[in-house]
Amino acid sequence: MPLINIDELTDQDKLKMEVEQLKKEVKLSRQLVSKMCEEITLYIEGRSGEDPLVKGVPDDKNPFKEKGACVIA
Repeated sequence: MPLINIDELTDQDKLKMEVEQLKKEVKLSRQLVSKMCEEITLYIEGRSGEDPLVKGVPDDKNPFKEKGACVIA
């Protein structure tokens, strides 16, 4: 998809783009934010035990753990 410099478009072209975008957005199904927040919270809490950011990465599976110390004599 080519990049478009909005500053170079005419007002008519800008309006056409806006109408196309609004046509796409009107087709999207909408949900209540309060209901979606509850579902997202349940989803996150249900998987928090598997999350390495919450639980941590075991030392034997951590590819970034230092293998050995550097000794300067």
